[in-house]
Amino acid sequence: MKLGMVIYSNDPETVFNAFRLGVFSLGKGDTVKVFLLAKGVESETLVDDKFDVSEQMQSFVDAGGEVFACGTCLKIRKSGSSDMCPMSTLDDLHGIIEQSDKVLTF
Repeated sequence: MKLGMVIYSNDPETVFNAFRLGVFSLGKGDTVKVFLLAKGVESETLVDDKFDVSEQMQSFVDAGGEVFACGTCLKIRKSGSSDMCPMSTLDDLHGIIEQSDKVLTF
């Protein structure tokens, strides 16, 4: 299955669980792409005692998942792209939606 996930939350538990599902799905042989939108572009910098979002994101990428970050949303926050979260466009989001069998939002 081709799974697309849009993360627009900056709640550590929500983001952690979204990437946890991504890692699980990749382990089942699915293709998974994540688009970080709005507050979701803050995912890589989230710090929480209970939920290690950064580690979960790295596990996702190490397992073959792809992450895209909304360029406009990054610019609003005066942030840039990173190796894990390259700056992307709505065209990339549209492509993920178009190519996915299922799209989930968090």
